[in-house]
Amino acid sequence: MTGQKPMKKILVVDDEEAIRSLYKMELEEAGYQVETAATGSQAIKTIDIFHPDLVTLDIRLPDMSGLKVLGEIRKKAPTLPVILCSAYGEYKQDLTSWGSDAYIVKSSDLGAFLKTVRQLVEEKG
Repeated sequence: MTGQKPMKKILVVDDEEAIRSLYKMELEEAGYQVETAATGSQAIKTIDIFHPDLVTLDIRLPDMSGLKVLGEIRKKAPTLPVILCSAYGEYKQDLTSWGSDAYIVKSSDLGAFLKTVRQLVEEKG
């Protein structure tokens, strides 16, 4: 185990259990350690405990907007990469979403999602 890099940690935030499970499975298969959160407040607490290297963040959450969660993340960890994930492309025009590192429209094809995760995690080091 000498010289092996520690596993990168990703927090998946989405109110849909099916999406959380799918992303978790795909990211774990790609070699990441994954935690999930179903609400914005749960995500904020998890960041303090889990210390992820990257966050995937749904915009529509039951307790608060993902854009508000993004603002909270930026206050706590300004350099933590965040990928906004939404089924709706129109949020890309919202200036608040520009505070994220990437914006992905949810799709059954996870190729672009996984590529973006890989790029942002590698950039972070």
